[in-house]
Amino acid sequence: MAPTSTTDSGTLIRNVRVFDSHAGTVGGPSQVVVRGGLVETVAPAGVELADAPGTVVDGDGGTVIPGLIDAHWHSAFAACPLQAALMGNVDFVHLLSGAAAGQTLQRGFTTVRDAGGPTFGLKQAIDAGILPGPRIYPSGAMISQTGGHGDFRMLTEIPRGRIGSLSHSELVGAVAIADGVDAVLRAAREQLMQGASQLKVMAGGGVASSYDPLDVTQYTEAEMHAAVEAAENHGTYVMVHAYTPRAVQQAIRAGVRCIEHGQLLDDRTAAMMAEHDVWWSLQPFLDDEDAVPVPAASMGKFHQMVAGTDHAFELAKKHGVRVAWGTDTLFDATLAAKQGKQLAKMTRWFTPAEVLTMATATNAELLALSGPRNPYPAALGVVSEGAAADLVVVHGNPLEDITLLADAAANFTLVMKAGVVVKDATGAQAGLR
Repeated sequence: MAPTSTTDSGTLIRNVRVFDSHAGTVGGPSQVVVRGGLVETVAPAGVELADAPGTVVDGDGGTVIPGLIDAHWHSAFAACPLQAALMGNVDFVHLLSGAAAGQTLQRGFTTVRDAGGPTFGLKQAIDAGILPGPRIYPSGAMISQTGGHGDFRMLTEIPRGRIGSLSHSELVGAVAIADGVDAVLRAAREQLMQGASQLKVMAGGGVASSYDPLDVTQYTEAEMHAAVEAAENHGTYVMVHAYTPRAVQQAIRAGVRCIEHGQLLDDRTAAMMAEHDVWWSLQPFLDDEDAVPVPAASMGKFHQMVAGTDHAFELAKKHGVRVAWGTDTLFDATLAAKQGKQLAKMTRWFTPAEVLTMATATNAELLALSGPRNPYPAALGVVSEGAAADLVVVHGNPLEDITLLADAAANFTLVMKAGVVVKDATGAQAGLR
């Protein structure tokens, strides 16, 4: 299955079947031509090509799928230990996130929507070709009220100004603590100024944070609307962290376009989301071996949250809410490596075809909400002519065996981003032409 190269441009991937991420089906024997970073042709096998590419890859009967998209990823913190994230040397955090970005790409995740953290520099380095990594849709610093889900100060650091004007987390760009309409406007505009493709606001209590019970609602509607207005004036949208009906309903009234988590919602709130065309970005949070590590003091909140996961997916399906998928992995390199496994376990609620569509075409539709702030205008999440050539060749058919996605090292024979091969395991069958 080794590629053969000449001086000609373009790549032909032959002897494959192609996953249609809109129809949720795998077609017949096909060939895919990539040129100039885009998919140029998707054609049945055997069709003569007018301009044959110079590089040929034999897909060995595998399945070409679009590059996977994680709609709730923390590029700076997914593989970073908690103590390093909170109090460590920021240079170490950045270097760790750079290494983790390359590993993310090797797993076939060619795009992530970053849900908060200091990732503007990482995105810049990846886009410039300095480091390998996925396309990043950055949110910048997570915007939080005092005592909210993004406030990780120690009690000895309050009142503000007692030990410097800003906390460590604020200084490194992880969070922006803002209270009042004017402060929220400033925090929102600062993230947009740095290149945020969307904003992340904390609208309710969280599991890992120390000072906010899970049931609390954070920010007033006026404060939340200030962030929304700043985003809309900039041509983009706000996503919020929230679990409860009160927090989500207030966010919807303020104009928020995407809810992250929402494990404690009820029928009325889910119906309201559907009515207002609000997205629901859900994660497969379960009390299993893949659970995000949380402090012992937060275990009660953790169990309360995971107890609502099944019900949340049921409500989303019942009311026809648009569901996106993401992992929200934090502070654990071993868990970050299970990104594909977290996707595969979505068959607890959806068919394999629905799962794969969600992590490709559907998540790409969510990314498009950033409108003119979209940093990557070529179509993502599809294998079609004119789309970005973000492609994965799976050794097998993931619709027949979704667990293939859980082990990229064994089952992804080729990973391509923007037409450039970033992983090539085809040498295992050298000599095929």
